[in-house]
Amino acid sequence: MIGLLISGATAFLVAIFATPFAIRVLRRNDIGQFIQEDVEGHAHKKGTPTMGGVVILLAVTVAYVISHIRLWDVGHGPTFEMREFTPQGIMAMVAFLGMGLIGFLDDFVKYARRQNQGLSKRWKFLGQIAIAVTFAVIAISSNVSTEISFTRSLGLDLGPWLYAGLVLLMLTATANAVNLTDGLDGLVAGTSALVFGAFMIIAFWQFRNPDFYQVDGALDLGLFAAALAGTVLGFMWWNAAPAQVFMGDVGSQALGGAMASLALLTNTQLLLVILGGLYVATTLSVIIQVFSFRVFGKRVFLIAPMHHHFEMKGWPETTVMIRFWILGALFVAVGLGVFYGDFITATGGP
Repeated sequence: MIGLLISGATAFLVAIFATPFAIRVLRRNDIGQFIQEDVEGHAHKKGTPTMGGVVILLAVTVAYVISHIRLWDVGHGPTFEMREFTPQGIMAMVAFLGMGLIGFLDDFVKYARRQNQGLSKRWKFLGQIAIAVTFAVIAISSNVSTEISFTRSLGLDLGPWLYAGLVLLMLTATANAVNLTDGLDGLVAGTSALVFGAFMIIAFWQFRNPDFYQVDGALDLGLFAAALAGTVLGFMWWNAAPAQVFMGDVGSQALGGAMASLALLTNTQLLLVILGGLYVATTLSVIIQVFSFRVFGKRVFLIAPMHHHFEMKGWPETTVMIRFWILGALFVAVGLGVFYGDFITATGGP
């Protein structure tokens, strides 16, 4: 528990104090946001510093490492030793930093071209394949469960090849879903804090009940999730409306990769659909919009993703953001309820 607090607090402090420095550097180098022209009411955001997600990568990494330093041994007093970095924690960091690197390259290309088009779909997908393959190879060599799972493994073993395909699907789908949702000030930062807080609780509960869940490295995954939760809360201090900095693709892609890795490694792959229900709904709004327009020639939403639809209907940005926060919180509450309910049902008690 102390390790979780240290991880979250360290991440929060690094993020909240490093972000203003990053904002000055980004402004000095004229690294600002390019605005989608068909999104009404966002013209004033043009030029707002972007790529602030670099701070997210830094804060999570620093906090995760520091949380492994043990300075006090109960019953023995001061000490200095390092907790083990488990393969599960390393895999989560690979997915997080790897997807963040792809997002960084995407943002950098936008900056170099001075337009809102970054990496081509081909190069982005190739990068995501490389990250997924690396993750899958480490997972299989570390004897990570390759079974499909909901709140825990369902007993259906995918085998190495199908598991690698699942890793690719989850990493790309979650990263893109979070990226699509990142269209309003503080929206992704606020909702992802809830999701990562849920994963921190899930991982810690699995650590406390090892015989029931049999998840290796659960505490290490909890430290990673705590670092993510603390980081996005610290970043949101500067990203909340009116945002002084945007996380960019480097941030949204990294956060999506982290969510997918936590779901894969805590054996809650299908539960992520509930915990990240807001991201699923946002992605579905885009799919529905494209399908309806191409097949029927009609648009279901005024514009997709759906948060912009409500803006065009006259809702203030902060109203949309707060209501989506509420929806995100409800999805997370249901997900945690399902997770705990399965434990109660299976064991007959808390």
